[in-house]
Amino acid sequence: MSLAPIPQEFINELLARVDIVQLIDARVPLRKKGKNYIACCPFHAEKTPSFTVTPEKQFYYCFGCSVGGNALSFLMEYEKLSFVEAVYTSSATSKTSRI
Repeated sequence: MSLAPIPQEFINELLARVDIVQLIDARVPLRKKGKNYIACCPFHAEKTPSFTVTPEKQFYYCFGCSVGGNALSFLMEYEKLSFVEAVYTSSATSKTSRI
């Protein structure tokens, strides 16, 4: 049995409601720097923080390893989840109605 595709409208709503800073900070301690948040990148070894989270754009990017994306791509990379698992994980912690 195959799962029905997740509607794009639901994904867009989910990304609009998920607080990327809160989601990432629960896994990687962030420090505020100006309008953004920084940390040592969880995807490569480093001593100087090059991982930046931009709340205004709901986006993360590492200037050291060039990895970046939104809340879903972070969960997929950090927790090794599939896209569907990342959607369910983030919807469980957001104010979005369930699928």
